[in-house]
Amino acid sequence: MPTPSPATLLIQTAFIGDVILMTALLEHLHRIEPGMPVDVLVRRGNEGLLLGHPHVRDVLIWDKKHRKYAALWELLHQIRARRYGRVVTLQRFASTGFLTAFSRAPERVGFAKNPLSRFFTQRVPHPIGDGTHEVTRNLRLLGAGPGAALPRLYPSAADEAHALALAQAGPYVCLAPTSVWFTKQYPEEKWLELLAALPATLRVYLLGGTPDTAACARLLAASGRDNVVNLSGKLSLLASAALMRGAVMNYVNDSAPMHLCSAVGAPVTAIFCSTVPAFGFGPLSPVSHIVQTTEALACRPCGLHGHGACPLGHFRCAHSISVEQLLDSVSSYQ
Repeated sequence: MPTPSPATLLIQTAFIGDVILMTALLEHLHRIEPGMPVDVLVRRGNEGLLLGHPHVRDVLIWDKKHRKYAALWELLHQIRARRYGRVVTLQRFASTGFLTAFSRAPERVGFAKNPLSRFFTQRVPHPIGDGTHEVTRNLRLLGAGPGAALPRLYPSAADEAHALALAQAGPYVCLAPTSVWFTKQYPEEKWLELLAALPATLRVYLLGGTPDTAACARLLAASGRDNVVNLSGKLSLLASAALMRGAVMNYVNDSAPMHLCSAVGAPVTAIFCSTVPAFGFGPLSPVSHIVQTTEALACRPCGLHGHGACPLGHFRCAHSISVEQLLDSVSSYQ
């Protein structure tokens, strides 16, 4: 059998935020193995996060929406052909466990919760709920301790120029009002309360992807402010991160924009509705504020990822968060 190459493959085909948190492993590997080529496997649509990343040799893409399992089989052959010395899956699902287990890499690393972990050469626990951050859990896959590295993204010069052009209009805040999960999303009427209460001298940029454009357009129309700009669907993820870095404050849900802030050190106020920071997905920016209900709700948290609707119908975990709690993070702004 041909000698394996020294290259490493990291597999993270989940959501945008998960890929961002994975970048801490890229920073760690670059520090301890600076000559080691590292490839990354992501789902189609997330590859833009790693565009121009200085620590990534190549990005493999799994198209989950077209010939999902045929594409998975083709990926396995591609991975085997590259003869990786180490394959690491950051996920706890059988699909990526399959790629890792049968990659033929001498080192096959993943979490013990993966259904195919018995075929790994190294299995690592993945505790949830004890306050351990996901970045720390991921770093343990490489034998690193807490604080060994933080997530980091690298906006291009064009991304930075786009953000700078917007920043020159004056001091601003960014709002990322949506989430894939309804119960992770601060309600629209509460965002409108925040827009009405923010200092009038602050420009407001609404951020999101193309699927979020309609929701942002509703906020813009109903806000009554003349300095709100809907950038949803108009900026790349990396350009959004560059813009957030220069904001007075960024208001986000427990979702991908929070992790964008962590990866560029942007100030952030993260709103946790149905989920809780103890799950391990809280903000890591130097200036981070966590806002959640002050009510003792027996139903919270109601799940790790959120739901399409409040299971009990009242959504008190979101509606009981006051706008005053959010304003505290910009109280020093004059």
